[in-house]
Amino acid sequence: MDSSGKSDNKSKKKAPSPRRDGREAAVQYLYGNDISGEVDFSPERIAEFWGIRLAKSFAQEFTTELLTGIQDHLPEIDRSIRERLDNFAFERLTAVDRNILRLGAFEILFADHIPPQAAINEAIEIAKRFGTEESPKFINGILDKILKS
Repeated sequence: MDSSGKSDNKSKKKAPSPRRDGREAAVQYLYGNDISGEVDFSPERIAEFWGIRLAKSFAQEFTTELLTGIQDHLPEIDRSIRERLDNFAFERLTAVDRNILRLGAFEILFADHIPPQAAINEAIEIAKRFGTEESPKFINGILDKILKS
């Protein structure tokens, strides 16, 4: 708070929206699967994840919805990403970028709860938080190609 008793918004970071938190949790879950070399979307594994990753119930439900959709369409999602990687191997993507792309591609191609451009914007914001300096531009380029195809 400043001397007038008002809160100082500059020093406090706003909590992410429940949907953003759900998307970030989905990327974190996918990343964990990716680096461990497992593809495990079992309810038990997801419950274990919620034991170590705090989130409000809405964000947890939204994350589970996203993960279920990604699981159901993973081969198509990965194929769509691979087809838009110019002179770059899918396996060479960082695990963070690969899984942000999976989330964004799922929302563009298969989810009807969000406009595609909003899905791209959300993926870019997550890339800014978790990816490298180049990640947001890279994510934007690939997801834009998916949207336009």
